[in-house]
Amino acid sequence: MLDRRQSVRDKVMYGGVAEIGERGATRDCIVRNISDRGATIEFSNVVTLPKEQISLRIARKGRSFLAKVIWWRDNFVGVAFRAESPAEPVSDLEERLRKSEIKKRQLQRRIQELLGDR
Repeated sequence: MLDRRQSVRDKVMYGGVAEIGERGATRDCIVRNISDRGATIEFSNVVTLPKEQISLRIARKGRSFLAKVIWWRDNFVGVAFRAESPAEPVSDLEERLRKSEIKKRQLQRRIQELLGDR
């Protein structure tokens, strides 16, 4: 099979969110491979996508991409990133910190319960 890609893609497994409709409808997806020019994404089931463009947000990379759908097969989709994509940073740091603090308080309470029952 001839690989027409202009840059090598790295195999990854990043969680992503694809905005697939004009009304802001989103679908969770998994980014299976990625390069600076495109990606292959997987949805949990077969999805209908607009051919013009979608917005793909990958929190782990802290980036959002405007992308054109190049191909799709069942629930796998190949996209090419648009050159004019804004490199909009996406930070999940606040959310992770909040969850970490909650978990810390839960663990502290559990330790107190265990030490107090002796």
